[in-house]
Formats: sequence, C-alpha cells, structure tokens
Amino acid sequence: AYERRFPTCPLIPMFVASDTVNEYKSEDEAIHVIERRCKLDIDAPRLLKKIAGVDYVYFVQKNSLNRRERTLHIEAYNETFSNRVIINEHCCYTVHPDNEDWTCFEQSASLDIKSFFGFESTVEKIAMKQYTSNIKKGKEIIEYYLKQLEEEGITFVPRWTPPVACKLESSTSHTRRPVSPAINIPDSATKEGLNNKEILNTSSSPSEPAAGTPDDKLDADYIKRYLGDLTPMQESCLIRLRQWLQETHKGKIPKDEHILRFLRARDFNIDKAREILCQSLTWRKQHQVDYILDTWNPPQVLQDYYAGGWHHHDKDGRPLYVLRLGQMDTKGLVRALGEEALLRYVLSINEEGLRRCEENTKVFGRPISSWTCLVDLEGLNMRHLWRPGVKALLRIIEVVEANYPETLGRLLILRAPRVFPVLWTLVSPFIDDNTRKKFLIYAGNDYQGPGGLLDYIDKEIIPDFLGGECMCEVPEGGLVPKSLYRTAEELENEDIKLWTETIYQSASVFKGAPHEVLIQIVDASSVITWDFDVCKGDIVFNIFHSKRAPQPPKKDSLGAHSITSPGGNNVQLIDKVWQLGRDYSMVESPLICKEGESVQGSHVTRWPGFYILQWKFHSMPACATTNLPRVDDVLASLQVSSHKCKVMYYTEVIGSEDFRGSMTSLESSHSGFSQLSAATTSSSQSHSSSMISR
Repeated sequence: AYERRFPTCPLIPMFVASDTVNEYKSEDEAIHVIERRCKLDIDAPRLLKKIAGVDYVYFVQKNSLNRRERTLHIEAYNETFSNRVIINEHCCYTVHPDNEDWTCFEQSASLDIKSFFGFESTVEKIAMKQYTSNIKKGKEIIEYYLKQLEEEGITFVPRWTPPVACKLESSTSHTRRPVSPAINIPDSATKEGLNNKEILNTSSSPSEPAAGTPDDKLDADYIKRYLGDLTPMQESCLIRLRQWLQETHKGKIPKDEHILRFLRARDFNIDKAREILCQSLTWRKQHQVDYILDTWNPPQVLQDYYAGGWHHHDKDGRPLYVLRLGQMDTKGLVRALGEEALLRYVLSINEEGLRRCEENTKVFGRPISSWTCLVDLEGLNMRHLWRPGVKALLRIIEVVEANYPETLGRLLILRAPRVFPVLWTLVSPFIDDNTRKKFLIYAGNDYQGPGGLLDYIDKEIIPDFLGGECMCEVPEGGLVPKSLYRTAEELENEDIKLWTETIYQSASVFKGAPHEVLIQIVDASSVITWDFDVCKGDIVFNIFHSKRAPQPPKKDSLGAHSITSPGGNNVQLIDKVWQLGRDYSMVESPLICKEGESVQGSHVTRWPGFYILQWKFHSMPACATTNLPRVDDVLASLQVSSHKCKVMYYTEVIGSEDFRGSMTSLESSHSGFSQLSAATTSSSQSHSSSMISR
C-alpha cells in the first residue's frame, strides 16, 4: 500500500513527481532497497521562492524493505539548499513484538536551519506547517491505498520464506490468513510535532485464534471473552499501561479488566489513567483493601441494620445489588459505627462486586465488568438529610469514584419522594458525569410501567417488596437502638482492628512525643531500609547516629494528652539531656511527609554504632489548602486530637553486598502491601537515598 504513492500521489498535491535513482534486490528477495529523487512544490510565498531562485524542492528518499525481519525503513533528506537547511526524516513500519497482527508505525524528523537569506524564521514555520500537515494526511493516504487494494481483490500478501523452504513446500497447499479491511485510526492517536507514533491493527479476526485464556493477553478469543470489543488503539493503550505496571510495580499486577476500567474512566488517555490507577493502588496498599473480604468481618450492627445486599443479576448478566436506602437509619449507623466502619463495609461490597463480575463472566461466557444497583427510596425523609450522615455519604462516594471507576453499569432509583431532589442536589456534584448518565430515576409507581423495571430485570427475580414474587433476603433496616451508640473515643480505639496480621508495626506520634526505633549496626556499610505509610497527620522523618546506646526504651504514658493509644505504640529513645552534635548526629536531611503518603528508602551506614529512626510531629495541618472532603479524612476515622499522627512502618537491615541499589532491597521484605510509586521525590546525600511515593 505504501509503494502505491509512487511515482506520484494525487492525495499529496505538493508531490509532483519522482524518479528512481538506485535499486537493489537480494538474491533471496528478502531485501529490497529503492532510492528515489522526489520533486516537491512547497507551499511557500512566491517572493520567498523568487529570492531563493527555485520553484521546486528536491528530496532524496530511501526505502528499505526487509521481508525477513518484516520491517520497512524510510529515510528522507533534502537535496535542495542542503548547505543552508538540513532536514532528516525517518519512518519505520514494524510488526508488534507481542501481536503479529498489529503494525507499529514510528516517525521522527529533525530540522536545522543554518541560514536562509534572512528568512530563517519564515522557513522554520513553513517546514513545521508542512510536516504537521503530512502527519495528519499520512493515515488517510495509507487507508486510501489499502481500500484500493481490497477493491482489486488483493487482501493478502504471502509471508516471505527462504528459497529452499519454498521448494520444499511447493507440493503442499499453503493456508493463507485473511486480512481485514483498512481500519479507522482515531484522530486523537495522531500527535502534531516532530515525533509521531501510532499502532495500527491490520487484522481484527485472526483465522486461527488460540484458546482464550488470561495467560494469552493478546489472543483474540481472550479479548472477546474477557474484555469485550476494543478498538486497536484501546488494545494498544491497555498493553502499554500494563507493560508500564510490569516494569514499575513490585506488587501484584492488576487484572486487565481492572486496568481497563481506569482507561475507560479517562477516555483511554494513558497519562490520566496511569495517574488515578497509581493513586488507587497506593491507597489499596495503605489500607489493605486487597484483603478486606478475608480479614474483616462486618460488625453485627451492620449485618442487622444495613438495608442492602446482593440479589441475583439483571437481564445483561450484571450482578444486582439492592439497597433500601429509605429504610436505613444512616444517623444511627454513623453514631454506632463511625464513618470508618461504614466505609469499610461499602468497600467490602465493591470488592464482592468485582468478584461477582468475574464469576458472571465465566457463567455467561461474555465479559461482565460492572454491576447494577437498585435503590428503593420508599421511606426517605428529612432524617436522611442529617448533616454528618450526608457528609459521610459524600466521602464514601468520593472513595468509590476514585477507586472503583466504571463498575456501575446502571443505577435504578425507585419510588423517589419529594425530598429526593434536595438529596440529589447535595450528592450529584460528587458523581462523575459518565456515572450520572447511568442513573434512571422513577417517582412513585412509575417503575411498574413501560420503560420501567421489567426492561432491565427479569420478572422472576423482582423483589417482593417491589411487587415481585422473589423473596429478597436484604435486611429491612430500621432504627438503630441508641444503646448501641458509641463515643468518638471508643470508635478511635477500634482502629487497630483494621491493621492486624501484618508485618508492619503501628505507631502514634504526638506533639512533643516522637516515635523512635533503635537499630544497632555492627558492620559499617550496612544498609538500613524502611517503608512506612503516614496514616494520619503530617510528620517529619529523621535518621540519627550515636556511638553510645541510649537508655532502654520507655513507653510514653501519654498522660499529658489524656489519651490512650491502643492503635499504636509510642517509644522515645533520645534522652532530653542529649545534645545534637555532641551525643548524636543527624545523618539524613529531615523529610517532611504528608498525610496519606507512602515513603520508601534506604541509608548506607558509614560507621558502626546505634542508628535511630525518628517520626516527629509536623505542625502543618494536612488539609489547610482545601475545603473539599478527602479520602484520608474518612480513612483516618474521627480525630480525637489535632496533635496526633499515626504511621505504619517496616524496617530491615541488610549487608551492603546484598544491596542492589535504592529500593530494590525492599523486595525481600515480604510485605503484604504493593509497592507502586505514582510519583517520586528524592532526598539524598552521598551515602543515602530516600523516596516518597504519593
């Protein structure tokens, strides 16, 4: 198709003519090199052409086709004004290394204007305009000739084989794979500038697909079976993002279905999808969400009074979740459990939804990546607009929107009362536009008419409380007894339950009472590694060295704060009479770590002795710059004191011979958390390094 643009191309008006000046073919016909002299009528002002003394510009183009390697390299340079202007261009067609049905196209160029009669700036603008125009036109031209070939009945070009192989196979029939028609490449795939990369899919239906299994990520059957209809560019985005995760993510790689959700949420913009996916993976690590279904049991209050549960599936095979919001005492649940437990329960529901999607995909034999939610508002009244309850709801929505994108396939809101518009006005700004489009709202008994519930759910499984025949096991809700209400201090004391069964230790940091860890180093040049999460508040991280051992660790009584700290210990090692510079020295610059950040790093020790890792309270408030609700506000639960911070940490000492550079040593920590870093900021000295990942 590319060769068809020679000797001239009607789709490129500036391309007037071309002559072959040199041609070479190898004996086995694997290599074909052809060099042409091309005549171009550049779109430039007539005055400039007159000053330059030329009407046409000549370029030399060399095309090198390697049938053995299945590559086409195109090199071009200007012959006219080569002593004043140097233009070099290189294009390359290759077969995708992971999927031979894809053709990769890469284009780059350089422009160097030494002098041009005082019109250097004008020539540069003309060159850039012409190059940009060619890039935009390139895919249209290749599609034009592909279509022309198909109209002539040419839909397949045999794979090159060595001459000997051809003779041996001449007596046997040769099976040819059909090639699909030319495909449309989205305009968003073409980027203006001197670098242009595209991935084109030249076959949408391989003739001999392998069995579709998750191990064969690029297999056509696998894509159809587990991922659904994807355009070539969407497949490309998925592969590129997954490859980036494999190269940077030291934890478990998310499944393709999960990566796709984030890509779809950002319209397949890789940079934006990567950003929110990294934030979500870091959040999952910090709060152990991957293990929530196995390690966290909902309190009995939730099981009795949370009026929601899974109920069969809709007509599309999506898992169906029923929520009787009008029957739920949101104020009672918040007062009895706190926002933390409510959020945890909602997260467990979403995790269960992901699991059910996988199961239904296997049952129905087609990709199911989202669920349907049916919300019954019968009984909704002003008590549901209790401000702390609405605040908790908004924050929960924020968490779900950020970490479970594109999981809601449809939301059916039934029996919406008059008070509903008030609640909707409060909630809707926090819901993504794409998600809002999936909402269907029915007032009164409208859901029973045409376009109602029967269009989306089989009659046999409509819940009994909606007039159906199917018994629904969702709890009926009701008022939570006030005897079950608890104080903020009691709710705070339960935080430890969310952090059990982990090699990470929990510590509380107070204003004036840092938490310190002692590490004794016998051999110089050992490596101290650390990995910690700032769960609440802002802290300053320090590393000190002392030649003498501090006094035995004493646990702070916290009497000055009038708070107990069952959620984490507080140990102080540096004696108040010690002086910095005399009794101990600082070996790392102080590192300020914000709430919600994950910090990983290492320090190569210079001397033996005693090293002290210190987490110290930082007075800067975590949310001073924004009034918007934050994810960490919810996950940190109700704050008892504004002078309290919380960290989860892990430390390890290894020999320098086992240290393979900053951060790689952390692979030996056997952490249950993933270690993905979305963005990094370095703080280093000559023998140390540390890294923050947000």
